[in-house]
Parts: sequence; C-alpha cells; structure tokens
Amino acid sequence: MVSDAQVATVVLVAVAASFPCFLYGAWIMIDAERVTWSVLTYHLRFIVTGLVLTTVPLLTWMLPRLVDQLGGFAAVHAFFGLQAYAFLGFGFTGIVRIFRAKYEHDLYSEYDEEVLLEEIGGDDMRFWRRRLRVGVFGYVGCWTIAFLTGATRYILRYL
Repeated sequence: MVSDAQVATVVLVAVAASFPCFLYGAWIMIDAERVTWSVLTYHLRFIVTGLVLTTVPLLTWMLPRLVDQLGGFAAVHAFFGLQAYAFLGFGFTGIVRIFRAKYEHDLYSEYDEEVLLEEIGGDDMRFWRRRLRVGVFGYVGCWTIAFLTGATRYILRYL
C-alpha cells in the first residue's frame, strides 16, 4: 500500500515541476519577436503541461482530502490555490478575445508587423490585454503563495 507521505511527495514534485514549465512558457512569448501559430502552440505545450502537473494532483488528491484537513496552513493553501485558478479564469477571458482577433485577421500564419492588436480588436483590445496580464500575474502570485504554504505543510507534516 502506498503511504500518505509517498503520495504527498509525488504531488509536491509534480507541482514543483510545473513552475519551470510556466517560466519557460512565459519566456517563449517574451522572447518571440513574432507570435506565429508555431510559437503560440510551442508556448501552449509548456503552459498546458504546467497546468496538468498542478491540476491533476489538485483534483485527485488535494481536493478530496481538503475538508478533513481544513485549518491553519491548509486553509491558506486552499484559499490561494483557488484564487490562482480564479485569476486563471479571469485571464482566460482575455486570451480568448485576443486569440479570436488574431485568428480572424490571419495573424498567426500571415504575420504582419504593421498590424497592431489594438487596431484589429477594436477599442476593447487594450481591455482584454490588460485582463490577460492581470490574470497571468495574479495566477503566478497566488500560485506561488499556495505552493509555498503547501510545501511548508509538507515539511511540517512529513519531514
């Protein structure tokens, strides 16, 4: 039988492994002069991998055990973890609008440096880009706090 400590160790390693995926995924977008379809899909491979490494342990191990352990660090960990996913959902609404505008203007395959996102997305594009940034930075900030409290819980409980 697998012990609680062994499962907790696998969960900690999986969630910790998601952070380099997020960092490299962000770096791909920051470093790209042109965001083409291949750059976008390459970026998304790392982001989705990071999200899977975080979300699968959340849904299969953390969430089912939450009610039995709620208190102290567990409450802080759960609060910031849920806030991270709320920010992710908030940012996702911006991602969808930006993706749709670029897709409708074929900017993923026929990249044109002269076309600005604000021009193709109408007056709301600034709003959607700001919403994306707030979502991403909020997710990373809350994810970091949730990870640190979860790692602290792991150390206090299993080491």
